[in-house]
Amino acid sequence: MDEDRQQAAYRPAPAIAQIEEWIADPVAPADFPKTEIRFRNDRAAAEIGLAGLSDAQWAAHFGRFEPLEDNLPRPLALRYHGHQFRVYNPDLGDGRGFLFAQMRGRDGRLMDLGTKGSGTTPYSRAGDGRLTLKGAVREILATEMLEALGVNTSRTFSVIETGEQLWRNDEPSPTRSAVMVRLSHSHIRIGSFQRLLAHEQQAEMEQLVDYCLQHFPGPPPPDGTPAREEPAIRLMHNVVERMADLAASYMVAGFVHGVLNTDNMNITGESFDYGPWRWLERWDPDFTAAYFDHGGLYAFGRQPEAIHWNCGQFAVALRLLADSDPLVAALNRFPDLYMAAVARRWCWRLGVRPRGAEPDRALVAASEKAMRESGERPDAFFFRLRKALAAGEIPAELAEALEGYESTGCEHEYWSDDAPQSMGIDQVEEIWSAIDERDDWQPLVNKVAALRRMGAAHGPAPVPAGHAPDSREPAGEAR
Repeated sequence: MDEDRQQAAYRPAPAIAQIEEWIADPVAPADFPKTEIRFRNDRAAAEIGLAGLSDAQWAAHFGRFEPLEDNLPRPLALRYHGHQFRVYNPDLGDGRGFLFAQMRGRDGRLMDLGTKGSGTTPYSRAGDGRLTLKGAVREILATEMLEALGVNTSRTFSVIETGEQLWRNDEPSPTRSAVMVRLSHSHIRIGSFQRLLAHEQQAEMEQLVDYCLQHFPGPPPPDGTPAREEPAIRLMHNVVERMADLAASYMVAGFVHGVLNTDNMNITGESFDYGPWRWLERWDPDFTAAYFDHGGLYAFGRQPEAIHWNCGQFAVALRLLADSDPLVAALNRFPDLYMAAVARRWCWRLGVRPRGAEPDRALVAASEKAMRESGERPDAFFFRLRKALAAGEIPAELAEALEGYESTGCEHEYWSDDAPQSMGIDQVEEIWSAIDERDDWQPLVNKVAALRRMGAAHGPAPVPAGHAPDSREPAGEAR
Protein backbone atom coordinates (compact mmCIF):
# COMPACT_ATOMS: atom_id res chain seq x y z
CA MET A 1 0.00 0.00 0.00
CA ASP A 2 1.47 3.36 -0.95
CA GLU A 3 1.52 6.29 1.45
CA ASP A 4 -1.29 8.16 -0.31
CA ARG A 5 -3.46 5.06 -0.01
CA GLN A 6 -2.73 4.82 3.68
CA GLN A 7 -3.79 8.35 4.57
CA ALA A 8 -6.26 10.34 2.51
CA ALA A 9 -6.51 14.10 2.83
CA TYR A 10 -9.04 15.50 5.28
CA ARG A 11 -11.75 17.18 3.20
CA PRO A 12 -14.52 18.70 5.33
CA ALA A 13 -17.89 18.78 3.59
CA PRO A 14 -20.75 19.82 5.93
CA ALA A 15 -23.37 19.34 3.22
CA ILE A 16 -26.19 18.93 5.74
CA ALA A 17 -26.09 22.73 6.11
CA GLN A 18 -28.17 22.83 2.90
CA ILE A 19 -31.15 21.35 4.76
CA GLU A 20 -30.18 21.80 8.40
CA GLU A 21 -32.99 24.23 9.19
CA TRP A 22 -35.78 21.66 8.89
CA ILE A 23 -34.07 18.28 9.31
CA ALA A 24 -32.12 18.77 12.56
CA ASP A 25 -31.79 20.62 15.85
CA PRO A 26 -28.50 21.93 17.27
CA VAL A 27 -27.60 20.18 20.53
CA ALA A 28 -24.81 20.11 23.10
CA PRO A 29 -22.85 16.95 23.98
CA ALA A 30 -22.79 15.56 27.49
CA ASP A 31 -19.95 16.61 29.78
CA PHE A 32 -18.48 13.25 30.74
CA PRO A 33 -16.42 12.63 33.90
CA LYS A 34 -13.60 11.12 31.84
CA THR A 35 -12.67 10.32 28.25
CA GLU A 36 -10.53 7.20 28.01
CA ILE A 37 -9.96 5.91 24.48
CA ARG A 38 -10.82 2.23 24.22
CA PHE A 39 -11.02 1.77 20.44
CA ARG A 40 -9.90 3.96 17.57
CA ASN A 41 -10.38 2.69 14.06
CA ASP A 42 -7.31 4.07 12.33
CA ARG A 43 -8.07 2.08 9.19
CA ALA A 44 -11.37 3.92 8.79
CA ALA A 45 -9.82 7.20 9.95
CA ALA A 46 -7.21 6.97 7.19
CA GLU A 47 -9.99 7.00 4.60
CA ILE A 48 -11.19 10.42 5.76
CA GLY A 49 -7.85 11.98 6.66
CA LEU A 50 -8.06 11.68 10.44
CA ALA A 51 -5.67 8.83 11.27
CA GLY A 52 -2.94 11.35 12.12
CA LEU A 53 -4.78 12.70 15.15
CA SER A 54 -2.94 12.29 18.44
CA ASP A 55 -4.77 10.48 21.23
CA ALA A 56 -5.35 13.82 22.95
CA GLN A 57 -6.90 15.26 19.79
CA TRP A 58 -8.94 12.08 19.28
CA ALA A 59 -10.39 12.31 22.80
CA ALA A 60 -11.11 16.01 22.37
CA HIS A 61 -13.02 15.50 19.12
CA PHE A 62 -14.73 12.18 19.81
CA GLY A 63 -15.17 12.33 23.58
CA ARG A 64 -15.63 16.09 24.20
CA PHE A 65 -16.85 16.76 20.65
CA GLU A 66 -14.80 19.82 19.94
CA PRO A 67 -15.64 20.68 16.31
CA LEU A 68 -13.38 19.45 13.57
CA GLU A 69 -11.75 22.16 11.46
CA ASP A 70 -14.08 23.77 8.89
CA ASN A 71 -16.83 21.32 9.77
CA LEU A 72 -20.17 21.51 11.58
CA PRO A 73 -19.85 24.21 14.29
CA ARG A 74 -22.20 22.28 16.59
CA PRO A 75 -23.72 18.79 16.68
CA LEU A 76 -27.10 18.22 15.03
CA ALA A 77 -29.79 15.84 16.31
CA LEU A 78 -31.71 14.62 13.27
CA ARG A 79 -35.50 14.63 13.08
CA TYR A 80 -37.43 11.62 11.79
CA HIS A 81 -40.48 9.43 12.33
CA GLY A 82 -40.78 5.72 11.70
CA HIS A 83 -42.65 2.44 11.85
CA GLN A 84 -41.49 0.43 14.84
CA PHE A 85 -42.63 -3.17 14.50
CA ARG A 86 -45.08 -1.75 11.92
CA VAL A 87 -46.66 0.70 14.33
CA TYR A 88 -46.19 4.30 13.26
CA ASN A 89 -44.36 6.45 15.81
CA PRO A 90 -44.06 10.22 15.31
CA ASP A 91 -42.14 10.64 18.58
CA LEU A 92 -38.71 9.70 17.29
CA GLY A 93 -35.52 11.51 16.33
CA ASP A 94 -31.93 11.25 17.57
CA GLY A 95 -32.45 10.62 21.28
CA ARG A 96 -28.90 9.67 22.30
CA GLY A 97 -26.86 10.63 19.29
CA PHE A 98 -26.18 13.38 16.80
CA LEU A 99 -24.45 14.13 13.52
CA PHE A 100 -21.03 15.47 14.44
CA ALA A 101 -19.20 16.03 11.15
CA GLN A 102 -19.22 15.34 7.42
CA MET A 103 -16.31 14.94 5.03
CA ARG A 104 -15.37 13.40 1.71
CA GLY A 105 -13.83 9.96 1.80
CA ARG A 106 -10.91 8.77 -0.23
CA ASP A 107 -13.31 7.76 -3.02
CA GLY A 108 -15.13 11.10 -2.98
CA ARG A 109 -18.23 9.83 -1.18
CA LEU A 110 -19.86 12.03 1.44
CA MET A 111 -19.30 10.44 4.85
CA ASP A 112 -20.87 11.16 8.24
CA LEU A 113 -19.50 10.88 11.75
CA GLY A 114 -22.47 10.22 14.01
CA THR A 115 -22.64 9.34 17.68
CA LYS A 116 -24.33 6.97 20.08
CA GLY A 117 -24.45 7.70 23.80
CA SER A 118 -23.43 11.36 23.49
CA GLY A 119 -26.14 12.78 25.77
CA THR A 120 -29.74 13.88 25.78
CA THR A 121 -31.45 15.75 22.96
CA PRO A 122 -34.98 17.12 22.41
CA TYR A 123 -35.88 13.57 21.30
CA SER A 124 -34.58 11.68 24.32
CA ARG A 125 -38.02 11.48 25.94
CA ALA A 126 -37.45 9.48 29.14
CA GLY A 127 -34.02 8.19 28.08
CA ASP A 128 -30.70 9.22 29.60
CA GLY A 129 -28.95 9.61 26.24
CA ARG A 130 -26.17 7.25 27.30
CA LEU A 131 -24.62 4.03 25.99
CA THR A 132 -23.25 1.12 27.98
CA LEU A 133 -19.66 0.11 27.37
CA LYS A 134 -20.88 -3.41 26.63
CA GLY A 135 -23.21 -2.03 23.97
CA ALA A 136 -20.27 -0.24 22.36
CA VAL A 137 -18.14 -3.40 22.41
CA ARG A 138 -20.97 -5.36 20.81
CA GLU A 139 -21.21 -2.74 18.07
CA ILE A 140 -17.48 -3.03 17.36
CA LEU A 141 -17.85 -6.79 16.96
CA ALA A 142 -20.98 -6.55 14.81
CA THR A 143 -19.59 -3.99 12.39
CA GLU A 144 -16.21 -5.67 12.04
CA MET A 145 -17.79 -9.07 11.35
CA LEU A 146 -20.28 -7.63 8.88
CA GLU A 147 -17.61 -5.69 7.02
CA ALA A 148 -15.50 -8.84 6.74
CA LEU A 149 -18.49 -10.69 5.25
CA GLY A 150 -19.10 -8.06 2.60
CA VAL A 151 -22.14 -6.35 4.14
CA ASN A 152 -22.51 -2.63 3.41
CA THR A 153 -22.30 -1.46 7.01
CA SER A 154 -21.47 1.55 9.11
CA ARG A 155 -18.16 1.19 10.91
CA THR A 156 -17.41 1.68 14.55
CA PHE A 157 -14.99 4.59 14.39
CA SER A 158 -14.33 5.33 18.05
CA VAL A 159 -15.27 4.09 21.51
CA ILE A 160 -14.38 6.19 24.55
CA GLU A 161 -15.18 5.13 28.09
CA THR A 162 -16.87 8.00 29.93
CA GLY A 163 -16.72 7.12 33.62
CA GLU A 164 -20.43 7.06 34.44
CA GLN A 165 -22.37 4.20 36.04
CA LEU A 166 -25.52 3.26 34.14
CA TRP A 167 -28.57 1.29 35.21
CA ARG A 168 -30.20 -0.95 32.62
CA ASN A 169 -32.98 -3.49 32.96
CA ASP A 170 -31.53 -5.96 30.44
CA GLU A 171 -28.02 -6.40 31.86
CA PRO A 172 -26.30 -6.37 35.27
CA SER A 173 -26.23 -2.86 36.73
CA PRO A 174 -24.61 -0.55 37.46
CA THR A 175 -22.53 -0.93 34.34
CA ARG A 176 -19.80 1.09 32.64
CA SER A 177 -20.60 3.81 30.11
CA ALA A 178 -19.16 4.87 26.78
CA VAL A 179 -19.67 7.20 23.87
CA MET A 180 -19.35 5.74 20.39
CA VAL A 181 -18.77 7.37 17.00
CA ARG A 182 -19.75 5.59 13.80
CA LEU A 183 -18.58 6.33 10.27
CA SER A 184 -21.47 6.10 7.83
CA HIS A 185 -22.36 6.96 4.28
CA SER A 186 -25.32 9.15 5.36
CA HIS A 187 -27.78 9.08 8.24
CA ILE A 188 -30.81 9.89 6.08
CA ARG A 189 -33.46 7.32 6.90
CA ILE A 190 -36.73 6.18 5.37
CA GLY A 191 -38.17 7.71 8.53
CA SER A 192 -36.72 11.10 7.52
CA PHE A 193 -39.06 11.08 4.53
CA GLN A 194 -41.97 9.75 6.58
CA ARG A 195 -41.75 12.75 8.87
CA LEU A 196 -41.98 15.16 5.96
CA LEU A 197 -45.04 13.33 4.65
CA ALA A 198 -46.68 13.48 8.07
CA HIS A 199 -46.17 17.27 8.16
CA GLU A 200 -47.07 17.64 4.46
CA GLN A 201 -43.79 19.45 3.78
CA GLN A 202 -43.67 19.07 0.02
CA ALA A 203 -40.99 21.69 -0.62
CA GLU A 204 -38.72 20.13 1.99
CA MET A 205 -39.37 16.67 0.53
CA GLU A 206 -38.22 17.93 -2.87
CA GLN A 207 -35.09 19.36 -1.28
CA LEU A 208 -34.35 16.08 0.52
CA VAL A 209 -34.75 14.07 -2.69
CA ASP A 210 -32.35 16.46 -4.44
CA TYR A 211 -29.90 16.23 -1.53
CA CYS A 212 -29.90 12.44 -1.73
CA LEU A 213 -29.48 12.34 -5.50
CA GLN A 214 -26.66 14.86 -5.31
CA HIS A 215 -24.68 13.23 -2.52
CA PHE A 216 -25.64 9.53 -2.84
CA PRO A 217 -26.06 9.09 -6.60
CA GLY A 218 -26.92 5.77 -8.17
CA PRO A 219 -27.42 4.44 -11.69
CA PRO A 220 -30.46 5.60 -13.68
CA PRO A 221 -33.56 3.38 -13.65
CA PRO A 222 -33.75 0.75 -16.42
CA ASP A 223 -34.81 1.80 -19.89
CA GLY A 224 -38.56 1.80 -20.30
CA THR A 225 -39.17 2.56 -16.62
CA PRO A 226 -42.20 4.84 -16.15
CA ALA A 227 -41.30 8.44 -15.24
CA ARG A 228 -37.63 7.45 -14.99
CA GLU A 229 -36.43 11.08 -15.22
CA GLU A 230 -38.44 12.30 -12.22
CA PRO A 231 -36.12 12.82 -9.21
CA ALA A 232 -38.40 10.99 -6.76
CA ILE A 233 -38.67 8.00 -9.09
CA ARG A 234 -34.93 7.90 -9.64
CA LEU A 235 -34.36 7.88 -5.90
CA MET A 236 -36.99 5.19 -5.37
CA HIS A 237 -35.24 2.88 -7.82
CA ASN A 238 -31.87 3.55 -6.18
CA VAL A 239 -33.21 2.76 -2.73
CA VAL A 240 -34.96 -0.44 -3.85
CA GLU A 241 -31.76 -1.67 -5.51
CA ARG A 242 -29.68 -0.90 -2.42
CA MET A 243 -32.19 -2.43 0.00
CA ALA A 244 -32.49 -5.62 -2.02
CA ASP A 245 -28.73 -6.05 -1.88
CA LEU A 246 -28.70 -5.27 1.86
CA ALA A 247 -31.35 -7.93 2.53
CA ALA A 248 -29.37 -10.46 0.50
CA SER A 249 -26.15 -9.60 2.32
CA TYR A 250 -27.79 -10.31 5.70
CA MET A 251 -29.01 -13.70 4.53
CA VAL A 252 -25.72 -14.80 3.01
CA ALA A 253 -23.87 -13.64 6.14
CA GLY A 254 -26.30 -15.57 8.36
CA PHE A 255 -26.96 -12.35 10.27
CA VAL A 256 -30.07 -11.25 12.14
CA HIS A 257 -30.30 -7.49 12.67
CA GLY A 258 -33.14 -7.72 15.17
CA VAL A 259 -34.85 -4.34 14.73
CA LEU A 260 -35.55 -3.52 11.09
CA ASN A 261 -37.76 -0.49 11.72
CA THR A 262 -38.00 2.27 9.11
CA ASP A 263 -36.01 4.64 11.32
CA ASN A 264 -33.17 2.09 11.13
CA MET A 265 -33.18 1.99 7.32
CA ASN A 266 -30.56 4.22 5.70
CA ILE A 267 -31.49 5.27 2.15
CA THR A 268 -27.94 4.43 1.02
CA GLY A 269 -28.62 0.77 1.83
CA GLU A 270 -26.00 0.86 4.56
CA SER A 271 -26.76 -1.22 7.64
CA PHE A 272 -26.39 0.57 10.98
CA ASP A 273 -27.59 0.86 14.58
CA TYR A 274 -26.97 -2.55 16.09
CA GLY A 275 -28.95 -3.58 19.15
CA PRO A 276 -30.07 -7.20 19.64
CA TRP A 277 -28.15 -8.72 16.73
CA ARG A 278 -27.08 -12.35 16.37
CA TRP A 279 -25.41 -14.71 13.92
CA LEU A 280 -27.04 -18.05 13.21
CA GLU A 281 -25.88 -21.13 15.08
CA ARG A 282 -27.68 -23.20 12.43
CA TRP A 283 -29.73 -22.41 9.32
CA ASP A 284 -33.03 -21.54 10.99
CA PRO A 285 -35.39 -19.11 9.21
CA ASP A 286 -37.42 -18.73 12.42
CA PHE A 287 -34.53 -17.58 14.61
CA THR A 288 -35.19 -14.20 16.22
CA ALA A 289 -32.49 -12.00 17.74
CA ALA A 290 -34.62 -9.62 19.81
CA TYR A 291 -36.19 -11.06 22.97
CA PHE A 292 -39.04 -8.55 22.60
CA ASP A 293 -39.88 -9.63 19.01
CA HIS A 294 -42.54 -12.03 20.26
CA GLY A 295 -44.18 -12.54 16.88
CA GLY A 296 -40.93 -13.10 15.01
CA LEU A 297 -41.55 -10.14 12.71
CA TYR A 298 -37.82 -9.67 12.17
CA ALA A 299 -36.81 -13.34 12.32
CA PHE A 300 -33.89 -14.35 10.11
CA GLY A 301 -36.01 -15.68 7.26
CA ARG A 302 -38.41 -12.71 7.34
CA GLN A 303 -35.75 -10.04 6.94
CA PRO A 304 -36.16 -9.71 3.15
CA GLU A 305 -39.92 -9.31 3.60
CA ALA A 306 -39.36 -6.70 6.33
CA ILE A 307 -36.95 -4.66 4.22
CA HIS A 308 -39.29 -4.89 1.20
CA TRP A 309 -42.13 -3.65 3.42
CA ASN A 310 -39.98 -0.74 4.52
CA CYS A 311 -39.35 0.13 0.88
CA GLY A 312 -43.13 0.23 0.52
CA GLN A 313 -43.30 2.85 3.26
CA PHE A 314 -40.69 4.86 1.39
CA ALA A 315 -42.93 4.73 -1.69
CA VAL A 316 -45.86 5.94 0.41
CA ALA A 317 -43.80 8.92 1.60
CA LEU A 318 -42.76 9.79 -1.96
CA ARG A 319 -46.41 9.97 -3.00
CA LEU A 320 -46.10 13.55 -1.84
CA LEU A 321 -44.07 14.14 -5.01
CA ALA A 322 -44.89 11.37 -7.50
CA ASP A 323 -47.73 9.22 -8.85
CA SER A 324 -48.30 5.74 -7.47
CA ASP A 325 -47.75 3.68 -10.63
CA PRO A 326 -44.06 4.45 -11.23
CA LEU A 327 -43.34 4.11 -7.50
CA VAL A 328 -45.04 0.70 -7.43
CA ALA A 329 -43.13 -0.31 -10.57
CA ALA A 330 -39.89 0.45 -8.75
CA LEU A 331 -41.04 -1.38 -5.61
CA ASN A 332 -41.98 -4.44 -7.63
CA ARG A 333 -38.39 -4.84 -8.78
CA PHE A 334 -37.34 -5.82 -5.26
CA PRO A 335 -37.96 -9.62 -5.40
CA ASP A 336 -35.94 -10.18 -8.59
CA LEU A 337 -33.19 -7.84 -7.44
CA TYR A 338 -33.05 -9.65 -4.11
CA MET A 339 -32.81 -13.10 -5.67
CA ALA A 340 -30.06 -11.94 -8.02
CA ALA A 341 -28.15 -10.42 -5.11
CA VAL A 342 -28.44 -13.62 -3.04
CA ALA A 343 -27.08 -15.69 -5.92
CA ARG A 344 -24.28 -13.21 -6.61
CA ARG A 345 -23.22 -13.05 -2.96
CA TRP A 346 -23.68 -16.79 -2.35
CA CYS A 347 -21.28 -17.66 -5.15
CA TRP A 348 -18.84 -15.08 -3.83
CA ARG A 349 -18.84 -16.56 -0.34
CA LEU A 350 -18.57 -20.12 -1.65
CA GLY A 351 -15.67 -19.07 -3.84
CA VAL A 352 -17.16 -20.06 -7.20
CA ARG A 353 -17.81 -18.13 -10.39
CA PRO A 354 -21.52 -17.47 -11.05
CA ARG A 355 -23.03 -19.44 -13.94
CA GLY A 356 -26.36 -17.70 -14.43
CA ALA A 357 -29.70 -17.17 -12.70
CA GLU A 358 -31.09 -20.70 -12.91
CA PRO A 359 -28.03 -22.73 -11.82
CA ASP A 360 -27.04 -20.16 -9.20
CA ARG A 361 -30.48 -20.23 -7.59
CA ALA A 362 -30.45 -24.01 -7.66
CA LEU A 363 -27.07 -23.93 -5.89
CA VAL A 364 -28.45 -21.64 -3.19
CA ALA A 365 -31.48 -23.88 -2.65
CA ALA A 366 -29.37 -27.03 -2.47
CA SER A 367 -26.96 -25.38 -0.02
CA GLU A 368 -29.79 -24.24 2.25
CA LYS A 369 -31.26 -27.76 2.23
CA ALA A 370 -27.87 -29.25 3.11
CA MET A 371 -27.43 -26.85 6.04
CA ARG A 372 -30.93 -27.49 7.37
CA GLU A 373 -30.45 -31.25 7.26
CA SER A 374 -26.95 -31.27 8.76
CA GLY A 375 -27.45 -28.55 11.38
CA GLU A 376 -24.03 -27.20 10.43
CA ARG A 377 -23.23 -23.59 11.28
CA PRO A 378 -23.38 -21.39 8.17
CA ASP A 379 -19.86 -20.12 8.88
CA ALA A 380 -18.52 -23.67 8.98
CA PHE A 381 -20.51 -24.69 5.90
CA PHE A 382 -19.12 -21.94 3.67
CA PHE A 383 -15.60 -22.41 5.03
CA ARG A 384 -15.64 -26.17 4.47
CA LEU A 385 -17.17 -25.97 1.00
CA ARG A 386 -14.85 -23.27 -0.24
CA LYS A 387 -11.76 -25.19 0.80
CA ALA A 388 -13.10 -28.43 -0.68
CA LEU A 389 -13.94 -26.83 -4.02
CA ALA A 390 -10.52 -25.18 -4.23
CA ALA A 391 -8.97 -28.61 -3.73
CA GLY A 392 -11.13 -30.09 -6.48
CA GLU A 393 -13.29 -32.07 -4.05
CA ILE A 394 -17.06 -32.02 -4.62
CA PRO A 395 -19.16 -32.82 -1.52
CA ALA A 396 -21.63 -35.61 -2.30
CA GLU A 397 -24.64 -33.71 -0.96
CA LEU A 398 -24.05 -30.88 -3.47
CA ALA A 399 -22.51 -32.78 -6.37
CA GLU A 400 -25.39 -32.15 -8.76
CA ALA A 401 -25.82 -28.48 -7.81
CA LEU A 402 -22.09 -27.76 -8.12
CA GLU A 403 -21.63 -29.40 -11.49
CA GLY A 404 -19.97 -26.97 -13.90
CA TYR A 405 -18.87 -24.45 -11.26
CA GLU A 406 -15.31 -23.13 -11.24
CA SER A 407 -13.53 -22.35 -7.97
CA THR A 408 -12.00 -18.91 -7.49
CA GLY A 409 -9.38 -20.44 -5.19
CA CYS A 410 -8.16 -20.15 -1.61
CA GLU A 411 -4.82 -18.39 -1.92
CA HIS A 412 -5.02 -16.44 1.34
CA GLU A 413 -3.51 -18.17 4.38
CA TYR A 414 -6.84 -17.80 6.21
CA TRP A 415 -8.21 -20.75 4.22
CA SER A 416 -5.57 -22.98 5.78
CA ASP A 417 -6.97 -22.39 9.27
CA ASP A 418 -8.64 -25.29 11.07
CA ALA A 419 -11.89 -23.38 11.55
CA PRO A 420 -13.52 -20.18 10.31
CA GLN A 421 -14.02 -16.99 12.23
CA SER A 422 -17.48 -16.83 13.77
CA MET A 423 -19.43 -14.62 16.14
CA GLY A 424 -21.47 -16.73 18.54
CA ILE A 425 -23.05 -15.14 21.57
CA ASP A 426 -20.66 -17.15 23.78
CA GLN A 427 -17.67 -15.49 22.10
CA VAL A 428 -19.19 -12.06 22.60
CA GLU A 429 -19.72 -12.76 26.30
CA GLU A 430 -16.15 -14.06 26.72
CA ILE A 431 -14.71 -10.91 25.16
CA TRP A 432 -16.93 -8.72 27.33
CA SER A 433 -16.13 -10.69 30.50
CA ALA A 434 -12.41 -10.11 30.00
CA ILE A 435 -13.09 -6.37 29.84
CA ASP A 436 -15.65 -6.26 32.62
CA GLU A 437 -13.84 -8.48 35.11
CA ARG A 438 -10.14 -7.82 34.39
CA ASP A 439 -10.13 -4.72 32.15
CA ASP A 440 -8.40 -6.95 29.61
CA TRP A 441 -8.93 -5.57 26.11
CA GLN A 442 -6.56 -7.94 24.33
CA PRO A 443 -9.24 -10.53 23.40
CA LEU A 444 -11.18 -7.75 21.64
CA VAL A 445 -8.07 -6.51 19.85
CA ASN A 446 -7.26 -10.07 18.77
CA LYS A 447 -10.79 -10.70 17.51
CA VAL A 448 -10.88 -7.52 15.44
CA ALA A 449 -7.53 -8.41 13.86
CA ALA A 450 -8.80 -11.92 13.09
CA LEU A 451 -11.98 -10.59 11.50
CA ARG A 452 -10.03 -8.17 9.32
CA ARG A 453 -7.82 -11.05 8.22
CA MET A 454 -10.96 -12.97 7.26
CA GLY A 455 -12.19 -9.96 5.31
CA ALA A 456 -8.92 -9.81 3.40
CA ALA A 457 -9.30 -13.49 2.52
CA HIS A 458 -12.79 -12.99 1.12
CA GLY A 459 -11.92 -9.85 -0.81
CA PRO A 460 -14.47 -7.24 -1.92
CA ALA A 461 -18.07 -8.40 -2.19
CA PRO A 462 -19.78 -8.17 -5.59
CA VAL A 463 -22.00 -5.16 -6.15
CA PRO A 464 -25.13 -4.68 -8.27
CA ALA A 465 -24.59 -3.71 -11.89
CA GLY A 466 -24.07 0.03 -12.28
CA HIS A 467 -23.18 0.61 -8.62
CA ALA A 468 -19.72 1.75 -7.63
CA PRO A 469 -17.62 -0.83 -5.76
CA ASP A 470 -16.71 -0.21 -2.14
CA SER A 471 -13.25 1.33 -1.84
CA ARG A 472 -12.49 0.26 1.71
CA GLU A 473 -9.17 -1.30 2.50
CA PRO A 474 -9.50 -5.11 2.60
CA ALA A 475 -7.09 -5.60 5.49
CA GLY A 476 -5.43 -3.85 8.40
CA GLU A 477 -4.56 -4.10 12.04
CA ALA A 478 -6.88 -3.25 14.89
CA ARG A 479 -6.03 -0.63 17.39
